[in-house]
Amino acid sequence: MDYSTQLLMSLPELVLAVGAILLMLVAAWGGQASTKLVSWTSVAVLIGAGIALAGPASAGGEAFGGLYRADMFAAFAKVLIFAAAAISILIAPAFFQRSSGDDLRPEYPVLILLSAAGMGMMVSAGDLLTLYVGLELQSLSAYVLASFMRRDTRSAEAGLKYFVLGALASGILLYGISLVYGFSGTTLFDGIASAYAGERSIGLLFGLVFVFAGLAFKMSAVPFHMWTPDVYEGAPTPVTAFFASAPKVAAIALAVRVAVEAMGPALHDWRQIVIFAALASILLGAVAAIGQTNFKRLLAYSSINNVGFALIGLAAGTERGVAGVLVYMTIYVVMTLGSFLVVLQMRGPDGEPVESIASLSGMSRTRPGLALALAIFMFSLAGIPPLFGFYAKFAVFEAAVAAGLFPLAVVGIAMSTIGAFYYLKIVKTMYFDEPARAFEGKTDVVEGGLIALSALFVSPLGYALIPVLGAWTTLAAKALF
Repeated sequence: MDYSTQLLMSLPELVLAVGAILLMLVAAWGGQASTKLVSWTSVAVLIGAGIALAGPASAGGEAFGGLYRADMFAAFAKVLIFAAAAISILIAPAFFQRSSGDDLRPEYPVLILLSAAGMGMMVSAGDLLTLYVGLELQSLSAYVLASFMRRDTRSAEAGLKYFVLGALASGILLYGISLVYGFSGTTLFDGIASAYAGERSIGLLFGLVFVFAGLAFKMSAVPFHMWTPDVYEGAPTPVTAFFASAPKVAAIALAVRVAVEAMGPALHDWRQIVIFAALASILLGAVAAIGQTNFKRLLAYSSINNVGFALIGLAAGTERGVAGVLVYMTIYVVMTLGSFLVVLQMRGPDGEPVESIASLSGMSRTRPGLALALAIFMFSLAGIPPLFGFYAKFAVFEAAVAAGLFPLAVVGIAMSTIGAFYYLKIVKTMYFDEPARAFEGKTDVVEGGLIALSALFVSPLGYALIPVLGAWTTLAAKALF
């Protein structure tokens, strides 16, 4: 394969990298005045990267000696990543305008682009070192984004916590990579799969454990979830919305690729780890959220809970399981972004963000449209039919049952009822409690449109998309097997 074809296969990442570098120069020369131009151009760059997926980037096969995979699975994950990244850029200006003193700077969209480039490399990795480089590019951008509001002590604290714990997780992952390389003699996924297919040494099993531990941190699965509530609460809300969507998709897609392609022959070994992480995440995410008073912290535990459900699909280890994971993450991203868009509307008399759950009291009477949208998102996250969130859970549970993991599906369904409690508590607060002070200001046109579209997607109307979504996710899952 000639070099130009290989470059075309990695065109989405090239578009993002070149776009980020050029926009960084524009930001350096234009200063604060260039923020609007850089933001809208960044969205255009992300759209361009998405268009680039239509060529060899979605079905080209292996590039650069197996280091990079251009297949339908990676293309599907990248569509979700780029869409979530674009929305995170679009919703930032209004938030920073309302915040005290911290105006949006042009570096914000550039960091999002660099993070998206790293996530693109993660989901297309065919080698452990490509995986690590992509993950570090995404993480380094995320550390800065978490502490983007320099005058806010909570944001600075969130960035520092994320950096320290992220460095620890990177060390764990790198140690796992070194063990796998040492005992298999290669970092390529195909070679690692051959090593796991043969007689497995204790070193390979330890390597598997450490690699999955490092990936569990990135997807905030229990027991490596400890950073999530503090970082979600302290980071600026558009950044939190970004963390809860795009990097989550990238981490889970990466874990699926590593599990199926690199460690597929060791299915029965890593399945135990995934089942434990899935059930522990569902349980802790549900129980710990019950006592929360801050809405962003509650959504952080909700994201931990939802990662657990997605991992049930991975535990199946089948094509149907992988397709179920992709369906789940598609619906999850929309539900989560919609919920954070509602959080952006919560602000006090001076325009400062309001995050307490108590402030939602009686919102059905003060902001009925917003209350209806949030109720739809909460019911959907709880998996209550006929909303589209029910189908997301159905897809992963069906895959688990088909793979013979009936007890796992039963336990998962039983524990989902615990999580429903705190989602319903939000709805009860909005519709049955005495009204609190109404939120100030009007909903931004962009934010209002995105909230409406998200609510329509997760409403029963979303079921009309099942044939298209099912066909696309099945095609993406087949690329791994």
